[in-house]
Amino acid sequence: MALPLCLGIALASNAPLFSGIIAGIIGGIVVGFISNSSLGVSGPAAGLTAIVSAAIISLGSFESFLLAVVLAGLIQVFLGLIKAGIIGYYFPSSVIKGMLSGIGIIIILKQIPHFFGWDADPEGDWAFAQVDGQNTFTEILYSVNHITLGSFIIGLIALLVIIYWDNILSKRHNIFKLIQGPIVAVVLGIIYVLIFGENELLGIGSSHLVKVPTPSGIEEFKSIFTFPDYSLIQDKQIWIIAFTLALVASLETLLSVEATDKLDPHKRVTNPSRELFAQGAGNILSGLIGGLPVTQVIVRSSANVQSGGQTKKSAIIHGFLLIAAVLIIPSIINLIPLSVLASVLLVVGYKLTKPKLFKDIYKLGIAQYLPFIITIIVIVVKDLLWGIGVGFALATFFVLYKSFRNTISFRKNTSLLDEGTVKITIAEELSFLNKAKIQQELDLIPENTLIEIDIRNNKAIDYDVIEVLEDFLVKAKQKNINIQLLTKKGEINNPISFLEYLDSNRRSYEAI
Repeated sequence: MALPLCLGIALASNAPLFSGIIAGIIGGIVVGFISNSSLGVSGPAAGLTAIVSAAIISLGSFESFLLAVVLAGLIQVFLGLIKAGIIGYYFPSSVIKGMLSGIGIIIILKQIPHFFGWDADPEGDWAFAQVDGQNTFTEILYSVNHITLGSFIIGLIALLVIIYWDNILSKRHNIFKLIQGPIVAVVLGIIYVLIFGENELLGIGSSHLVKVPTPSGIEEFKSIFTFPDYSLIQDKQIWIIAFTLALVASLETLLSVEATDKLDPHKRVTNPSRELFAQGAGNILSGLIGGLPVTQVIVRSSANVQSGGQTKKSAIIHGFLLIAAVLIIPSIINLIPLSVLASVLLVVGYKLTKPKLFKDIYKLGIAQYLPFIITIIVIVVKDLLWGIGVGFALATFFVLYKSFRNTISFRKNTSLLDEGTVKITIAEELSFLNKAKIQQELDLIPENTLIEIDIRNNKAIDYDVIEVLEDFLVKAKQKNINIQLLTKKGEINNPISFLEYLDSNRRSYEAI
């Protein structure tokens, strides 16, 4: 799968085709060796195509862009050294799961046209607005009316083989686990092409097959490699693009790391800062020899998981296999129908977005389900980063709303002995975001009331909130409100100040 994806991403980026393959090789071998991700696979990223395409146009040459890639790699290495990868831990689980499901849906939607034998849009173009002028949905409608019979037949056979292999044969004998269903499907696709060729009815034309460029000689092989234009090192535009690439690539990598770790059946945890360092090293080398920028990629990583990958050796070996495919057996690779690869990716997409996942997250409540669904929708109709951003904002809203609601709890006693008493429990942590809620609730307390305020569990409180409480003491005297303060030191009647008692619950106020 990596070969057509690498080529498709290069095509969608308006970059030389071999730049995508170089990035795939570097992502597999170099990043694979340095990274400690057991299942993550790196290579050129579909999420960067718009940035790469615009950067090449604005800089005027691919050589200038390569310099930006090298600088972006240096920035990522620096981010890894200062442990900036910890940022990846702050993305909510609902958003990460939404990202996985959204990508799964995109994979399915994007592969349907290829499955039918309509290959106008290149593999690797994950954008809603496609390079062929269509969008994700119109492309599907268009492909239904332009089915290539041979591609559809072998694609359907391949899909049935993979499903049968995964669900039945793999459970009967270990040999069917060692030999994967997708490999069998690809072999069947090659055999089909050899038998039917370009037969008018059942054959498959070359435009519906994988297209790996084949260097005819040593000079043509040397032309594959392009080198950066170092004369533009002081160009401000170069540095702006470098920082943009570094930040976006780092964010996509951290999101992919988090998502891949969730897919890992052994639940191993990748060091995100080391991953940034590895990606930076990969981008430096990729830029130096003419490759596109690399990130960890969730499509190939999830395919690795689903194919039974156990260690990072699978990512490294896949890099060497890319070299072999280009230099040794390109003629065989060029016999693979794109519809067969589409059948493989359809299964990958389905496993990322199973209906059961939607049901399970729905049971967790709206605070989990809404960010999950919104993330999916925005990813499908916009792009990955927009989806993550909107989902993250919505998840943050629910966190703040919950914090706002749980600031303090009020309970008015109804017993005869305690009639007219209001009990207030202060939450463990209060920030300036809770100030309005506390102010509102305290203002509603009527005159001639006895208040019992429990601050024993409080551990952190902003000075903004302390000011509100101190002001309330003044108002309480004016409204004849009596206060009983429950502290760790005991009960205090009508305290003059809250501050000293709140401080006793913590080591020091300044430490907050």
